[in-house]
Amino acid sequence: MSDLEYETHPLSPFLPKNARLLMLGSFPPPQNRWNMDFYYPNLNNDMYRIMGLVFFKDKYHFLYKKNFDKEKIIDFLSKKGIALSDMALVIKRLKNNASDRFLEAIKTNDIKHLLRQLPICKSIVVTGQKAAILFLSQFDIKGPKIGEFSEFVFEDRLLRFYRMPSSSRAYPLYIDKKAKIYCDMFKDLRFLD
Repeated sequence: MSDLEYETHPLSPFLPKNARLLMLGSFPPPQNRWNMDFYYPNLNNDMYRIMGLVFFKDKYHFLYKKNFDKEKIIDFLSKKGIALSDMALVIKRLKNNASDRFLEAIKTNDIKHLLRQLPICKSIVVTGQKAAILFLSQFDIKGPKIGEFSEFVFEDRLLRFYRMPSSSRAYPLYIDKKAKIYCDMFKDLRFLD
């Protein structure tokens, strides 16, 4: 297997100092599907539409002229204290698409290292099955059902681990239903106060 078959994660973790929440996906889609140079870059991914619905009651809030408004997204995440990263750092695509089902994680992100950089972070969210599997391989905790959480202790810090539905349109759930599940989590974490 040659190195050309591997992809290295092209983005640095987004870690605002005030982050109370760390959201973890699996790995970005191929770059030819990107709409911006940031997390959840595929215009067909509904993460920022979900965030728009949850926080602004407008699924188009983070869109501008059929593109994501990267600066608006970064400003929002920074003010809210939401960090973003992915679970896989090096992958092999078993098919030339964005599906997690066909991603083989060669090297995973060191989540303990990320948490040490986020001293006030109290919750972690994974946004799909692949991310959940990779996260649980690093911690001795039971994985919750979708929309629920488990608690665990990391270096004397009590953390919540939420398993949320994928924001990919390939995940068979309408955006309004996904947004409701995310809204319940954000309410629980007091992000909507």
